Amino acid sequence: MKKYEVIALGELLVDFTANGVSLQGNPLFEANPGGAPCNVLSMLQKLGRRTAFIGKVGEDSFGRMLRSVVAEQGIDVSHLLMDKKIPTTLAFVHTALDGDREFSFYRNPGADMMLRPEEVDASFVGEARVFHFGSLSMTDVKVEAATKKAVEAAKEAGLWISFDPNLRPPLWRDPETAREKIAYGIRQCDILKISDDEIAFFTGVSDIEEGVARIREEFHTPLVCATMGKRGSLVYYKEQKAACDPFLREDTIETTGAGDTFMACVLNAVLENGWDGLNGRTLYEMLEFANAAAALVTTKKGALKVMPEPEEVRALIRERRGAACGSV
Repeated sequence: MKKYEVIALGELLVDFTANGVSLQGNPLFEANPGGAPCNVLSMLQKLGRRTAFIGKVGEDSFGRMLRSVVAEQGIDVSHLLMDKKIPTTLAFVHTALDGDREFSFYRNPGADMMLRPEEVDASFVGEARVFHFGSLSMTDVKVEAATKKAVEAAKEAGLWISFDPNLRPPLWRDPETAREKIAYGIRQCDILKISDDEIAFFTGVSDIEEGVARIREEFHTPLVCATMGKRGSLVYYKEQKAACDPFLREDTIETTGAGDTFMACVLNAVLENGWDGLNGRTLYEMLEFANAAAALVTTKKGALKVMPEPEEVRALIRERRGAACGSV
């Protein structure tokens, strides 16, 4: 048995989300721990998985807060480093009326970009079953080298590799560089989670089916999940395909962390079933659970500290199944 089930590498930062106005009429922001790879691990911890994180934060008040919060979730932080010179990365989340959001980043540079190849322990990476990463750890040359070292170590140790592009256009010097790094990630991975917007950006086509077909034809990725927001999600595995409607909520606050929650549930299903156990039924159940969990996290601010409990997710699924039966 491996010591960990999932190890992730990447950004760990503070998401500042709007939280009303002060008595003086000034906007107030709440400092929420975040960063896509660690959000994924937080939900996996809720699902009973053993996880660890590789990354870097600043040796400042935000960095110390992040390290403490991540450890409180049960995630191994023995390879979360602290930079004495570069501050922790910050992001301000601007939320639209429908809960969608855009980001303003303070990361020029940020501590997450300071991870170096010599700081990545290849033997540590090999202690997991799955290695997970995204594209933001390839926005700078040195952290890109660290990411690639971890990927190579994961491949040598026979890990399953998962990738989420997690596209953030403002953090790339140009779109072509972003496409190049996303292509690298897709080429390495066994499990891909990609949104409708990212499919359009990467392939140049807006049709989800056509975009996924192009990705599968070029990269031969075994498992591809496409998330489509209010249109639900799709999964493709070998010759099989499953689709699931979304769990739309009137109490949605913002969508930060929804994709990361979905990603965690996909990894959990693959760990639980193995490749041989993925079929039409288990693939649909995977999407159903992932969609429900993602919906629940949108009802709270932030992501890393507010991942739903598994029973909450199951209760939401039972509620919808019961409503469907009652309407027949």
